[in-house]
Amino acid sequence: MNTTKKTSLPVSRTFGIVLLLLAGFASAAELPVAKPELVGMSSERLQRIDDYFQRFVDEGQISGAVSLVARKGKVVHHSAVGWKYREENIPMSTDTIFTLMSMTKPIVSTALMMLFEEGHFRLDDPISDWIPEYKDHGVLVSDGARASVVPEARPVTFRHVLTHTSGLTLSPQDKGLSEGEIAWITNNGKGFDTLGERVARAAQIPGAFHPGEEWQYGSSTDYVAVLVEKISGQSIDEFLRERIFEPLGMHDTHYYVPEAKVDRVAAVYRPVANGPSELVRPPAVTPAREYFSGVAGLNGTSSDYFRFAQMILNGGELDGVRLLGSKTVELMTGNHTDDKYVYVRGPGYGFGLGFGVLVEPEKSWDFMSRGGYGWGGAYGTLYWADPVEELVGLMFIQLPGHGPLNIRQRYTNVVTQAIVD
Repeated sequence: MNTTKKTSLPVSRTFGIVLLLLAGFASAAELPVAKPELVGMSSERLQRIDDYFQRFVDEGQISGAVSLVARKGKVVHHSAVGWKYREENIPMSTDTIFTLMSMTKPIVSTALMMLFEEGHFRLDDPISDWIPEYKDHGVLVSDGARASVVPEARPVTFRHVLTHTSGLTLSPQDKGLSEGEIAWITNNGKGFDTLGERVARAAQIPGAFHPGEEWQYGSSTDYVAVLVEKISGQSIDEFLRERIFEPLGMHDTHYYVPEAKVDRVAAVYRPVANGPSELVRPPAVTPAREYFSGVAGLNGTSSDYFRFAQMILNGGELDGVRLLGSKTVELMTGNHTDDKYVYVRGPGYGFGLGFGVLVEPEKSWDFMSRGGYGWGGAYGTLYWADPVEELVGLMFIQLPGHGPLNIRQRYTNVVTQAIVD
């Protein structure tokens, strides 16, 4: 490292880099690292990634960030800037554990597709084969003057819940239900011990539209998780751990982070207009229970998520461990939603089986090749892959309401510009 440059860095960034070299070294050493120039990327241009995140740190808009870039299976950038816990001056490190929120969805969807490969279902089979409460499910329709519940035009299928075109929801509000019905559906507001119990009661909630007719982000992946549980006979937590995390070496990915790892958990902040972000939640862990969500819930590190991302980019295999066949990955990362607007990712996107898929890059806010795919989380995490360039990009911050910063969309630009071959 250039000594002059090191001493000129902001203090928070200097600590982040020192921690990368010290506390984070063991984690980084496990990754397949290569000099950027060996895989057609520029070391100098990759430095712009740290500069990019450091600007947000210096302005107080984020506390800190971890970023990882890999090309052709080799990690060429893995860095931490800023603070894991700003109020206590604890620097960010590359082994920090983040709340992944909706980046849970691609992993849970992968679990169901592993069971698809075993022949347990066809994509267009009804989910009521396994969750019988949804047989003869209703849909709420309105003629402008009044609303009524009518039978579904077609059953909700595995494809519908994997692509967010099911119309299903776990929220009974504004669905024309009585107070008594809502009380039963929500267990009198007490919640449920397991996701399966909640999903079964939610069958009383009419769908928002006939299955397959719209794209609506919401509860669909909770149904994916329950289907994994019903088919496998395991909790989704057990299935992910035994079938995905342990085989891939994802040892720091958990629904409930163990107490022994609390010092590695990032604090969560919220944006403030015309001011620095504010602390929402200091580093903490949640006591373990038997409720495991499909739409969110996982926590993990950049190194762990890279292993999952690279496995998918490799066509279902990593380091001799194959979780999916290459044709299955091709199916999952193709567009299954025609021209329905995938508003969470913006123009140019369709949706596959668990992944947003870039179908019209010329319309997109992201800078990737056609066929790029991935997903993000509400707290500011992001995963994407560009199969044409054999490129994986990961970024991790902890900032709900980060949308106005456009930090995730610009990240694709800052990564892709480093390709020089």
